[in-house]
Amino acid sequence: MSKANLFYAQSGGVTAVINASACGVIETARQYPDRIGTVYAGRNGIVGALREELIDTGKESAETIAALRHTPAGAFGSCRYKLKSYSENTQEYDRILEVFRAHDIRYFLYNGGGDSQDTANKIAQLSIEKGFPITCIGVPKTVDNDLPITDNCPGFGSVAKYVAVSIREAGLDVASMCESSTKVFVMEVMGRHAGWIAGAAGLASESVDEPPHIILFPEVSFDREKFLGRVRECVREYGYCAIVVSEGVKGPDGKFLSEAGGTDAFGHAQLGGVAPMIAEMVKQETGYKYHWAVADYLQRAARHIASATDVEQAYATGKAAVEFAMTGKNAVMPAIVRGVGEEYSWSIGEAALADVANVEKKMPPSYITDDGFHITDAARAYFAPLIRGEDYPPYKDGLPQYARLKRVLAEKKLPPVQ
Repeated sequence: MSKANLFYAQSGGVTAVINASACGVIETARQYPDRIGTVYAGRNGIVGALREELIDTGKESAETIAALRHTPAGAFGSCRYKLKSYSENTQEYDRILEVFRAHDIRYFLYNGGGDSQDTANKIAQLSIEKGFPITCIGVPKTVDNDLPITDNCPGFGSVAKYVAVSIREAGLDVASMCESSTKVFVMEVMGRHAGWIAGAAGLASESVDEPPHIILFPEVSFDREKFLGRVRECVREYGYCAIVVSEGVKGPDGKFLSEAGGTDAFGHAQLGGVAPMIAEMVKQETGYKYHWAVADYLQRAARHIASATDVEQAYATGKAAVEFAMTGKNAVMPAIVRGVGEEYSWSIGEAALADVANVEKKMPPSYITDDGFHITDAARAYFAPLIRGEDYPPYKDGLPQYARLKRVLAEKKLPPVQ
C-alpha cells in the first residue's frame, strides 16, 4: 500500500487522559514510516480540518510526545462543533474532503464521544462515494462513560477516582465540624443523562454512615419529599449529610432541575448549577447550614490523581486505532472488553461506528439501590477496578510538569473559507 498522511483530532469536552490516547496514536504511527507519512493533528479539533489548520506533529520531539501521556486536557485543542447531516450542509463535508485530498490524508482518527463517532462514520461513507476513500477510526473518549458496546470509556476512570476521593475528603471535613457548623454538603458532578460519575462517587462509602449518604442520579426521578426525609434521617443518625448530585437530575416532569435555557453547539440543553438549588432547598425546608461545590472542570482536568487503569486504557485505544487502520479496518472504534473471572482484566475489541454513534448508555437499574439514593454491590464491582492504581506526572518545585507543544501549522494549500 502506498504511503499517506494521517489526521488526528480531539473533540468535545476533554479529559485527564485524552492526551494519553494522542500519545498512543502518534507513537504508534511513527512505527509505520513506510505506510504513514506526516501525522497531522487538527488545531481545535474538526475545526482544524475545516480551516486547514493542521498541526505537524513531526515537529515535536519524541520526548514531548511521550509527555502527552501524563498531560491533561486537549494538547492540540478540542471543540464542540457538530457537523450537520450531509443532506443539510454539503459544504462542510466537501471542505473536509478537499483539505484531506490537498494534504494526501488517507487516515482519519477522531478522538471523542458519540457525536464524534457519528462524524467519523459519515466521512468514511462519504469519502468512498466521492472517490477518495479515507480510513476512519474512532478513538473512544468521554468522562460520562456513556458510549455503548465498550465496557467503559477512557477518561471516566480518572474522573471517577477524583469524585470518590473528593467526597471522602470533604465528608471528613464536614463530619469534623457538624456539631456546631455545616450539616449538609452538596457536591455536583458531571453527567447529563447518565449517572456513571455520580455513581462512582459511591465508592467512597464503605459503610452506611460514610459519605456520600445520598446520590442523586439522572436515571431516578427526583422526589422532593423523599429526598428531604432522607436528609433529615442522615443528620439525625450521623450528625451530617454529604450528597453527590449529577448535573442532569430531572424532576417528575422529565425536565432538568437546573435547566438554564438555551442549547450548546450539539443542541444539548444548557444546565445551570443544581448543587446550590438542592442546598437552598434543604436550608429552606430544614434550616440546616450548608455548603456546596461544583466539581466542574476540576474533575476532568485532574491528571495528578488519574487512575492508572484509565491511563493504560486511553493509550491502548489510541495505539489500537492506528493498528486497526494499518490492517485495513474502517468505520470502527477500539472498544474495551472486560474479562471474566474475579480478577479484573481487559482487552481491546472493536465496535462498528454505526453502532456507537449517537447512542447513550445509562446506568442499569441493577446498579442503583431500591431507594434510588445509592449504588449496589454490582455497581461497586463494576466501578472499583476502573479507579485503581496511581500514575503520577513528574513534579518540579512542587508542581506537575506537563507537555508544552510547538504546535507548528503545516503550510496551507487551499484558499481560505468562511
